[in-house]
Amino acid sequence: MWNWLNFDLEAYKRNMGLKFERVAVIGAGVSGLAAARHLIDYGLDVTIYERSSRPGGVWAYDERKPLEYKYPSVLPSVAGLYSDADSDSEDVTLQSEFPQEEILKLKHAPPGPAYFGLTTNISTKLQEMKDHPWKEGTGDFVNVKVVGDYLSDYAKRFHLERFLKYNTKVETIKKVNGRWIVKSKLLNKTRDGNVEFLEEEEVFDKVVVASGHYHANRVPDIKGLSEWRKRYPERVMHSKAYRKPQELAGQNVLLIGGSVSSTDIAREINGIAKTVYQSTRGGQFDLPLDFLPPSAKRVGECVSFEFETGSEGRGIAHLKDGTTLSDIDKVIVCTGYHISYPFLHPYHNDLISPAEANETVLVTDGTQLHNLHKDIFYIPDPTLAFVGTAYYVSTFSLFEFQAIALAAVFAGKAYLPREEEMRKEYRLRVTEKGFGRVFHALNEGREPEYVRQLVDWINADAVSSGGQKVEGHSEEWLKEDEIKMGKLRKRFEKKKQEEKQEENPRIYNLRSKGEVPNSEFQLFNGNGHSRTLEEQTVG
Repeated sequence: MWNWLNFDLEAYKRNMGLKFERVAVIGAGVSGLAAARHLIDYGLDVTIYERSSRPGGVWAYDERKPLEYKYPSVLPSVAGLYSDADSDSEDVTLQSEFPQEEILKLKHAPPGPAYFGLTTNISTKLQEMKDHPWKEGTGDFVNVKVVGDYLSDYAKRFHLERFLKYNTKVETIKKVNGRWIVKSKLLNKTRDGNVEFLEEEEVFDKVVVASGHYHANRVPDIKGLSEWRKRYPERVMHSKAYRKPQELAGQNVLLIGGSVSSTDIAREINGIAKTVYQSTRGGQFDLPLDFLPPSAKRVGECVSFEFETGSEGRGIAHLKDGTTLSDIDKVIVCTGYHISYPFLHPYHNDLISPAEANETVLVTDGTQLHNLHKDIFYIPDPTLAFVGTAYYVSTFSLFEFQAIALAAVFAGKAYLPREEEMRKEYRLRVTEKGFGRVFHALNEGREPEYVRQLVDWINADAVSSGGQKVEGHSEEWLKEDEIKMGKLRKRFEKKKQEEKQEENPRIYNLRSKGEVPNSEFQLFNGNGHSRTLEEQTVG
């Protein structure tokens, strides 16, 4: 293992006549930082691309609001992208609200979804990264600034900033003659204060995609919503643009979606907004009603909008059950994000469903990634890999174990199975888990087992490869995880019982007496409050 403190890699390579394999890491959030740290420890030549000006990913709080994308959301392959020509956009906000220079900056590096009052919902005891303890006195649940500082300190502790290219957006990644060509664009400020973009092209042996999946807004196609927003853009926004509750003081607010971001915003604006509605379809992703503050009102699915004439653009929401909500001042769309990698456009196919995915496609409808071994390695070409794909996990810890496995393989200290074996395992997962978001889910106690498998694999290969053995989850971590799981089981069992009683009180009462067998309990109901730190900001 290498010690990079005060080490000049380029000078060493020149003097020794050595060629180190080059690895591009896309993104400097927790996934990218962990991947870079462990790749560098193995002596690989790493370049980290980060389109913003600092590390931290979704935890780098930015008080600026991102530009809103078109309504409804575009296809996953181009989600989150704007044309460089404003005339190509129908977005009123894009054309009028910001000066041209600010538009260029916001397009290049959109602010993330973190809001000022964001607090973690998973204990720091479960989120600690290897060799990087939280500062003494840190509580179990902390504010976004504390998390951002933790990740910034991580980059400093392991001297990662010397490998970072800030303000650099990756435009395309292509495989040419056995190597990866990464084209990027650096946002640079000239001496006269103007903004310019400097294009660059570099060649790498391997690529790690660690850019996350919380940047391309998913917006449902609700009748009238797009028209209302075009006429009154200040009335409609995605949860990614939410920052502080004071912005909604005295307003009637309608939140679309019943999961974490919607519920968190409802809590934040409780007592500040005049009225808070939460519209849901009653699906498996909704949190239990008791997560909402008592004053918030959960209502059914919204099927159409219209705006009131002569009322400064206030809206009317029509619900599926026939109910009408009037005088809506603000709609916040809390429906999450597409999985999208615009720089890997050839690996997208928006025209097919997940079930129709072939053996080379990565993204179809934006709900999952296809053709990955262990949710990390692209099966047709494992020199392309991903970190941070899993849902419903203790992100910092889990993503670091993925990074360790990836680094061991890229360094030749752990070995992948043959392609046909990886393909067989992948097909079995598809059969067992199905398609969509649940394919990457590690809830219901699956996370410790997934990590154990990674650790056992790395350690077994280390015997023959001379690699370094890895320590898995500690006993303390496993105990803390079980405490978390127990609390969640109780909360969601209560939700499930309430739903059953609501649907059919007679059947529910028979079940409670043991006369009708219960179906197997599916912990967290598919989504639930086990959602990760990063997912706390999505719909």
